[in-house]
Amino acid sequence: MGYATAMWLGFGEALAAVTGALTGLLFVALSVKGEVLAKSLSLRSRAAQTLVLFMTSVLVAILLVAPQPPAALGWELLAVAVVSGVALLVLDRRAGHGSDQRVARYIERFSPNTVTAVLVGIAGFTFLLKGGGGLYWLIPAVVASVLGGVVNAWLFLVRVTG
Repeated sequence: MGYATAMWLGFGEALAAVTGALTGLLFVALSVKGEVLAKSLSLRSRAAQTLVLFMTSVLVAILLVAPQPPAALGWELLAVAVVSGVALLVLDRRAGHGSDQRVARYIERFSPNTVTAVLVGIAGFTFLLKGGGGLYWLIPAVVASVLGGVVNAWLFLVRVTG
């Protein structure tokens, strides 16, 4: 089942709905705290990381429901893993480490950036090899992405003062 794309259509549809809604809610949370976020490069970068986490799951969902050859899906998952991993790494460096802002420290500590990108890459790689789990790796990848993104969005909304 980890290699039969037809079996994953329902998962992709549900994932698209959930992550699309969460992405919209992130924009609401960020707009509520927009003034404070505009003053901090670290917080803006962390907000962008949260958006990348959600959009990684959105892209995975789109790829799962798109009618395409199986090999294309595997290569596309690898591409999503690389692009999101690089984007998350760049944003992490821009945000800095050891920030004196409490929210940035929480987000940095609990951010599942590496986990999400690596698991999506493993899903693509094992799907192409037809061995090692295939699309089943997407389940922990999107769980990490969604839970990490929700925690980050909550921290932006509740913990950022201003």
